[in-house]
Amino acid sequence: MAARSRPLSPHLSIYRFTITMVVSIVHRITGIALYAGTVLLVGWLLAGAWGPVPLAYVNGFFAHWFGTLVLIGYTWALFQHLLGGVRYFFWDATAGMGAGQREAISWANVIGAVLLTVIAWSVYFMFRETASL
Repeated sequence: MAARSRPLSPHLSIYRFTITMVVSIVHRITGIALYAGTVLLVGWLLAGAWGPVPLAYVNGFFAHWFGTLVLIGYTWALFQHLLGGVRYFFWDATAGMGAGQREAISWANVIGAVLLTVIAWSVYFMFRETASL
């Protein structure tokens, strides 16, 4: 029995990565990351319920540069996932499906998430500084 010549399934080395593919993958990753961030949020709430000493410990962790970096990453993941959901909502309504529109919406997703994160943390740092005066 002779071997038949069958086409191979496309492999990752064949695909040219586009921004829509990358944003779709990042959307899935941020969805998973939001679960981990929610565990941190629940930990903070439980520490507050247990009393001032555990809450001070958790607040101390989040005040450290690494804890703040984790919170900034969580904020970015939240905005990235939120805007990705809006992007999918538009596509489900068959809007933005034109030739260059898909890429434009994907870039708006990425840039919007970064801008919203910067704005949110700038407001936080601005009010934190004025509250400590």
